[in-house]
Amino acid sequence: MELLKYCMLCPRKCGINRYEKKGVCGANYKLKVAYYSLHKWEEPPISGSNGSGTIFFSNCNLKCIYCQNKRISIDGYGKYITQKRLGEIMLELQEKKAHNINLVTPTHYVPQIAKVLHKIKNKELKIPVVYNTSSYESIGTLMVMKNLVDIYLADLRYYDDELGKKYSLCDNYFENATMAIDEMYRQVGKFQLDKNGMLKKGLVVRVLILPGHIDDAKKIIKYLYVTYKDDIFISIMNQYTPVNKCKYENLNRKVTEKEYDEVINYALDLGVVNAFQQVGDTAMESFIPKFDKKVV
Repeated sequence: MELLKYCMLCPRKCGINRYEKKGVCGANYKLKVAYYSLHKWEEPPISGSNGSGTIFFSNCNLKCIYCQNKRISIDGYGKYITQKRLGEIMLELQEKKAHNINLVTPTHYVPQIAKVLHKIKNKELKIPVVYNTSSYESIGTLMVMKNLVDIYLADLRYYDDELGKKYSLCDNYFENATMAIDEMYRQVGKFQLDKNGMLKKGLVVRVLILPGHIDDAKKIIKYLYVTYKDDIFISIMNQYTPVNKCKYENLNRKVTEKEYDEVINYALDLGVVNAFQQVGDTAMESFIPKFDKKVV
C-alpha cells in the first residue's frame, strides 16, 4: 500500500517506509491486533445492553506515560493477522449481537482497515462503525475513512500543549486534535440516535480528567461546548487509573471526588446538556481488558 511506503498517517509524519522498518508508533506494514470482545464499559448509547464490538489494535502514535494499556500501546503486544481475518472478526462480533464495531487506536492501520470496510460495510456488515481515537490524527488519514465511519469516539486530552509534551511526548497536541475533531464532525454531523436510544451516527468527545489538572479539563469542556453546543456528546471521565509508577507524583493517584465534582459543576454552569458522567468507583483496574492473544 502506497500510504505505508512513506508514512504520514499521523502528525508525527515519520515519512518512513513501513515495509522496511517501524514508525514511531511501533507498527510495520502488517495488521496487528491484541484483543477483541463485546465491551460493556463504553458510553451507554455505544455499549448498550449487548456491548460494543471492540477490536484493540496493537501499538499507538502517542506515548502516554500513564497509559493503562501500555502492554499493547507501547510494548506492542498482539498478533499479526490478515485483512481477511480482520473482516471475519468484525462479522463474528456482529453475529454475537454487538451494537457496533469499535476500532480502538486504529490510526496507524487506516489503509488496511479502510480496504476491509470497503468490501463488507453495508453488505455483510450492517452495524455502525466506531473510530475510537486519541485524536492525534492527520486530516488526510481521516479523509480515507470518510463514509466508512459512523461514530467518532474521540479524546481531547490536553488544552495546554506543554502537558501533551510532558505526558504524551508529542508536539502541538491541541491544534492537531481540534483540527481532527472538526473533520470528524464535518463527516458525521449532529448525533443521531435510533429508536432504542443507541447512537447510530455522531461524535462523542471524551475528556479524561488527570489528577491535578482540573483547570485544563475545564478549558477543554468550554472549547467543546462553545464550538459544537448540543450537537455532540461530551463524556467527562474520572476513570484515570495509576497502573505504572510515574515520575510526576500527581499521576500516581486517582482523581478525587472533589476534583471530579468541580469539573461536572463547571460543565453544568456552562449549560452543557448532552454529556456523560461516571458515577462511583470507575477508576479501577477491572476496566482494563485482560489481553489474551489466543482470542485473535
